[in-house]
Amino acid sequence: MAESDWQAQLDTPVPVVDMATVRANIRALQDDCDRAGVTNRPHIKTHKSIMLARLQIEHGARGITCQKLAEAELMARAGFDDILISYNIIGRPKMPRLAELHEKVDLRVVSDNETVVDGLSAAVATASRPLKVLVECDTGRQRCGVPSPAAAAELAERINSAPGLTFDGLMLYPPSGPTGDSARFVTKTRELCAQKGLQVTTVSAGGTPNRPHIGGCGETEYRAGTCIYNDRQMIRDGVADLSDCALFVYTSVIGHPQPGRIMLDAGSKALSSDLLSFDDFGFLPDYPEARIYEFNEEHGFVDVSRCTSVPAIGEVVRVLPNHVCPVSNLFDQVLLREADGTLRPLRVDARGMCT
Repeated sequence: MAESDWQAQLDTPVPVVDMATVRANIRALQDDCDRAGVTNRPHIKTHKSIMLARLQIEHGARGITCQKLAEAELMARAGFDDILISYNIIGRPKMPRLAELHEKVDLRVVSDNETVVDGLSAAVATASRPLKVLVECDTGRQRCGVPSPAAAAELAERINSAPGLTFDGLMLYPPSGPTGDSARFVTKTRELCAQKGLQVTTVSAGGTPNRPHIGGCGETEYRAGTCIYNDRQMIRDGVADLSDCALFVYTSVIGHPQPGRIMLDAGSKALSSDLLSFDDFGFLPDYPEARIYEFNEEHGFVDVSRCTSVPAIGEVVRVLPNHVCPVSNLFDQVLLREADGTLRPLRVDARGMCT
């Protein structure tokens, strides 16, 4: 089937995932980790799929990373038994769920403050084995994490003395670029923990933009999510090419209301509204001069005034999202396209699991 023929059969808007590219991306990350001597613990937040997580394990990953407790519960039910939740777990309703999950799988969690530590301890104080806790460290990204090695060592001591918990190491999400500051943070924290009689067993680093620097922080494992699909941001960051991008949202041209403007059937409910310093909401690789300059919920406004050719009403075009991770959470399913042109649906298993 010709390229234009299969696109015309799509019920748009719909994300289509090229499986040859997915498999190549999974292999590339595993190869990067193997060369650095670092365990690969991929983040499932990008694809939210049981099948794709299994594919990552088959290629050599050891365990998975989840961002929310609900994602981890789903993956545990699917048979995954080595899980890191890389997010502060807080709130009374979550504690019984956490305790139950801890009894079922090899679970590790993170904390960057004493309130979270106290909640975790109360949840698992009577568990059959201690819950492993990593101290989340801010080494320059200024999101979550303790701000200094001294604070990290102090929190590690608090964790290790809390009933039901054991200190297992550090987790960081380094800023993009050279890893010198992050490496120095880790080294100093190791020294301070050793002075307290604490061993840093695990150092978990991550981030697709940091892949060229895997191993540079002294990490023992690496978490990356976006690189299974890649997106426009990863191209700009220099860690992917267009040929490395596996997911495109296919959308139909529904109108040409005036010269220089067309309308798409994909708006904010089908494409990520993250700008990420771009000045438009996605890239049309087959019409590179076009700009998606505005969204409504179900409408994409596209400036085609600079295009040498303009897509016709009814034509199906593809859009590379600025940020692919939110797109997975906008659809119940994606379509997988194999090298022979076969299309099959794949449920986005963890869609909407935000608690």
